[in-house]
Amino acid sequence: MFTSSPVAESETAPLRARDTRRNVLIFLLLLASSLAFWWKPAVSTLALAFGNEAYTYILTIIPLSLALVYVRKKQIADFNISANGLGWAMAVAALIGRLLGISTADGSIANQLSVSMLELVFFWVGSTIACFGIGNFRSLRFPLCFLFFSVPLPRRAIDWITETLQYKSAVATTWLFHIAQVPVTRDGVILSIPALDIEVARECSSIRSSTILIVITVIFAELFLRSKWRKALLVAVAVPLAVAKNAVRIFTIAELGTRVDPGYLNGKLHHQGGIVFLSLAVAVIVCLLWLLRRTEPRVIEARAD
Repeated sequence: MFTSSPVAESETAPLRARDTRRNVLIFLLLLASSLAFWWKPAVSTLALAFGNEAYTYILTIIPLSLALVYVRKKQIADFNISANGLGWAMAVAALIGRLLGISTADGSIANQLSVSMLELVFFWVGSTIACFGIGNFRSLRFPLCFLFFSVPLPRRAIDWITETLQYKSAVATTWLFHIAQVPVTRDGVILSIPALDIEVARECSSIRSSTILIVITVIFAELFLRSKWRKALLVAVAVPLAVAKNAVRIFTIAELGTRVDPGYLNGKLHHQGGIVFLSLAVAVIVCLLWLLRRTEPRVIEARAD
């Protein structure tokens, strides 16, 4: 059996430390250059996230990604960049795409912003692989790929999601009225019950809380579940649950407004109660997560004798 001598290890340790410092410095320079090249789309994305509730979730993506990297810092091995060609190729391709995009003016502003931010995330991922190696990318695959959530969806996609949430919420609310034996008729997204007509408007789609619910569920699935199918199941449940919480909110406000006090129809629960129903949906996700964890086989760690 061949073993490395302490002398050899002591000689290579300073070299590894020097390489580590060099790679970290290169990575920081690449990040700084990315801000220079993508400053305008990055600022525009922040303005979009602050000004449009459909994109509010973007504000949470980078902090959550950094937190996940910190959680998994023990999985980071020595920086091995022997196979970093893929990373440099990704970074260079993203930079070329950005430079070509500066000289073209076709396409809507929203679509250009989506493409520019997609290029930026590719540049970040490529820079990580180039500086820290493909092995560390595999260890941090989820936090890095999670950054793609920071790419704003095109306007058409947002409109389709909003309209789908509107329609499905109206249908689900109709079911709730039927279950409660409340006479109801539906015409598209307009519901009619005794003494009240309800329009499930774009604001009632609750796209902000729905996207936040999905982001939270993705994080929970990655942190607390091991098997891929359980992770996929948990995330899949979050989609109909987003519709269900909207329906429960509309049903609750309508019932309180018609049976208790008309003030509920335009009160705080209507305009600011989204967090209440989002919390209920998260509680359902947590319960399902607990059940899925109970069904996972336990990992038995081997003990050294």
